[in-house]
Amino acid sequence: PDPSCNPYLALSAMLMAGLDGIQNKIDPGEPLDKNIYDLPTEELESVQNTPASLSEALNELEKDYEFLLKGDVFTEDVIETWIDYKMNAEAKAVDLRPHPYEFHLYYDI
Repeated sequence: PDPSCNPYLALSAMLMAGLDGIQNKIDPGEPLDKNIYDLPTEELESVQNTPASLSEALNELEKDYEFLLKGDVFTEDVIETWIDYKMNAEAKAVDLRPHPYEFHLYYDI
C-alpha cells in the first residue's frame, strides 16, 4: 500500500480482497517473470494491469465493493463517503493541475 494510506483501512481492504479471491476461486493468473519495459507491444497488450491513476482506481472500486461489505467490516456509507472524498478532494485536484514533467516539457515553448 501507499505509505500515506490509513493502515487500518488499507490492510482491512486488502485482507477482504484476498478472502474474496479465495471464496470465489478467482484465478490470479500466471506469474510474469519478464521485464514489462522490454516486452514487445503485442505481448504487452495481453498483460493485465492495474489502474493507472487514483481516479481510475476509485471508478473501479465504485463498480465493485460488495466484497468489502461482508462480515460488516465496512459499511456502504463509509465506502461511498470515502470514494466521494478521495475523488473530490484528491483525484480531481490532481487532474486539474499539470504534472511537474508536463511543466518541464512545455514551459519554455
